[in-house]
Amino acid sequence: MKIEDIRKAQFIFEGKYKRIAFWTNPFYFVRLHLYEAIKDYAPKLGGVVMDFGCGAKPYKSLFKSCTKYVGVDISTSGHDHSNEDVDIFYDGKHIPFEDEYFDNVFSSEVFEHIARPEDILSEIRRVLKKGGYLLVTVPFVWNEHEIPYDYKRYTSFGIKNLLESSGFEFVEQKKSTNYIEMIYQMKAEYYRYIFAKRSPRFRHFIQRTLITFQTFKGVVMSRVLPDNDSFYGDNIILCRKK
Repeated sequence: MKIEDIRKAQFIFEGKYKRIAFWTNPFYFVRLHLYEAIKDYAPKLGGVVMDFGCGAKPYKSLFKSCTKYVGVDISTSGHDHSNEDVDIFYDGKHIPFEDEYFDNVFSSEVFEHIARPEDILSEIRRVLKKGGYLLVTVPFVWNEHEIPYDYKRYTSFGIKNLLESSGFEFVEQKKSTNYIEMIYQMKAEYYRYIFAKRSPRFRHFIQRTLITFQTFKGVVMSRVLPDNDSFYGDNIILCRKK
């Protein structure tokens, strides 16, 4: 496998990349289902789109109907932005665009890192056109990450309430990664986490053995056991500015 293919398979789940991801992506279940859900909703977001908290813009290719894709992020965060494609950095309070500049807004795995989400949602609402969509994904279950900027986890009810109380109209909501898949995903994450500081060769061995085995078991057992979505990875919610 080429290094570039492995890198792409961390977020892209199409064709050969989905097959590569099974063997090389320690976050296989959460990222697979998150990708599929975003792909379903992305065609609704056309015109000028803001990717709020964009990082490396891993889902930009899914927004084929937009005319302009603008990545906005904060300079002070839990990871390095030096290799990321950020268009505009903001100060954590004010998004530097005029009122109703964007036709639609997308934000993935960001709001767990915002201490006062109501304030930021007020800013997003300001720069979003009336009737424009806001597509948000947030984790329900995951370990602490980007420390110390990790503040919250959201239930399906919690994120819906937050968005509605911030002046957005609920449109549709999904949960990603079922109960069984999430159990094996967290086992895989445990192995990845405890061996993260070992040598690249040893980490590769762990990925190809312990982690891939958990992925395999998760695929099999989720097909055998009854489905249940009360324990899951992410909330994906589509809403609209009133």
